[in-house]
Amino acid sequence: MRASAFLYKPVGLALGAASGMIASAAFKQTWKVIEGHDDAPDALDEDRSWQQILLAAAIQGAIFAVVKAAVDRSGALATRRATGVWPG
Repeated sequence: MRASAFLYKPVGLALGAASGMIASAAFKQTWKVIEGHDDAPDALDEDRSWQQILLAAAIQGAIFAVVKAAVDRSGALATRRATGVWPG
C-alpha cells in the first residue's frame, strides 16, 4: 500500500461519516417536499404502499450515491492539492 493511500484512510473514513450525515439530512428534506411527512417509509411499514416504500428507497439510494461521490471526489482533490499525490 502506498504511503498516500495509507495516510488517506482516516481522512476517507471521516469523509464517509460526514457524507452519510449530509445525505441523511438531504434525503429527509427531499422526502418532506415529496410526501409532506418528516418520516420516510420503512420496508416494514405496514401502513405504507409498495409505491411509497420503493420510491423512498430509490430516492434515498440516489441521494446517498451522489453525496458520497461528491464528498469522496472533493476529498481526493483536496488531498492532491495538499500533498501533490492522488490518494488512490
